Parts: sequence; C-alpha cells; structure tokens
Amino acid sequence: MGSRTTLDLDAPAEVANWRPLVHWLLAIPHLIIAGALNSLGGALAFVSWFIILFTGELPEAIARLQCLVIRYQARTYCYVVWLQEPYPPFEFSMTEADPGGDSLSVGFDPQLTDRNRLTVGLRFIWILPIAIFYSFVLVAAYVVAVIGFFAVLFTGRWPDGLRKFLVGAMRLGVRVNVYAYLLDDDYPPFSLD
Repeated sequence: MGSRTTLDLDAPAEVANWRPLVHWLLAIPHLIIAGALNSLGGALAFVSWFIILFTGELPEAIARLQCLVIRYQARTYCYVVWLQEPYPPFEFSMTEADPGGDSLSVGFDPQLTDRNRLTVGLRFIWILPIAIFYSFVLVAAYVVAVIGFFAVLFTGRWPDGLRKFLVGAMRLGVRVNVYAYLLDDDYPPFSLD
C-alpha cells in the first residue's frame, strides 16, 4: 500500500508564533466542509460495499469522489494543527493524482477492478486491528499537537521529530481511510512511513 497512497508535506518548519492561537478559528469553514464530506464518504463507502460485493468492481466516479473527500480532510487537518501557514484552497478536484496548489500532497491509486470480495465483505472485521492501532496513534498525535502548540508559540518553529510524527500520523490516517472507504484491498501498514 505504501506506493499506492502517498502523503507528503512540503512546507517550512518555521511558523509564525501567533498561528497556533488562531488556526483552529480560521479553519472553521474548512472543518464544516470536511465534516459534511466525511458523511458523504461514509455513505459512499456503504454503497460501494454492495457494488463491489455484487460486481467485483468499484465505479470510477465513486472512487474519484472518495479521493476528493480524503484529500480535503487531510489538507484541512494539516492546516488546523498549523503544519502549514498558507490557507488551504477550497479545492474539490476529483482526481487520483494530487492537482497541486497546496503544500500537502495526497495521491491515490484506487483499485477499481479485480476486487477481493471476501476482504470487502468482511472489511468491518478486517479493519479492527489497524483502527485500534490508529486510535493509539491519534491519542499520541493530540499530545504531540499540544506540545507543538507551545513549541511553535515560543520558538516559531516545529521541532523536527514532532512534526515528522504528525505528518506520519496523517499519512496513516489517509491510508486507513483509503482502506475503510474501500478504495483498495491492500491492508494499510502498521507504520507512519
């Protein structure tokens, strides 16, 4: 899966000291849209489950819309935790390859044909181990974000290790979403790389 789904951040580690105080406020419009897209993504995953079980294929239009949902969420959360300063665009490109325009690049290679109906049919069971692992990573990411808040507030710079961990946690989150939204049958690795 590592080569099928990519997430890379090309933004400087330096952040204006005041950013941690207001990014969450500036991100409210994006958070509202990301929440609505999350609901849409869940509904599409439910529909996709039946389609894949009966046909063995995922329609390209659904896959592209799921790519939009996951990419938009990732860019929103990257901004919320002030990993990048530029305001993310309200961009709704439904492409697998990242269209650019943001320092966070998220690319996909959805598996449209030759789907494994058994792993799709039992996805709600297969996803449990990686979901539990991801929940622990999320708790650690919240702690890292709080520490990063004070680090950026006082120094104007993300500590390299903390920043790398948060980007890795986001990468894992994207890969778990790709698996949960049925874009791929490859199990996400238990890794932040």
